[in-house]
Amino acid sequence: MLASRLIASTRVLCLAVCMPFLSGAFASQPSLDLSQFRGKVVVVDFWASWCKPCRQSIPWLNQLRARYAAQELVIIGVNVDADRAEADRFQREVPIDFDVVYDPQGALATQFKVQGMPSTFVFDRAGKLAATQLGFNEKHRQQHESEIQSLLSREHS
Repeated sequence: MLASRLIASTRVLCLAVCMPFLSGAFASQPSLDLSQFRGKVVVVDFWASWCKPCRQSIPWLNQLRARYAAQELVIIGVNVDADRAEADRFQREVPIDFDVVYDPQGALATQFKVQGMPSTFVFDRAGKLAATQLGFNEKHRQQHESEIQSLLSREHS
């Protein structure tokens, strides 16, 4: 696909090119056009039921969403479990307060060049990749939150 080649050749992930590929069955709605998030800060978080650090990162993402949704922070989870039942079981144990896309074939993970779980991609209001995070460590929570706060404080250009 042309968009995939653009991503691979320029190594720039942006809402205009990459985000439209995030379509699928959402937990809270059957479909979602992600172009509606232009002008917002978007966090895309890849997770799996077998990921131990995800058990800490997801509650933190829930907190971020609660704290900053009014400032136009959008969080989207992408689950990569091949078996949807595993993802559902995980969500009963670790509730998720944001939309989740199910990617059992790993197509989105491949497009984003995910290296491990969790993998987090933060896009600024212009849709440009502003930050990435591989794994989750409580020690870096404040630093990551400060980066998001900084993006939220900027106006869309």
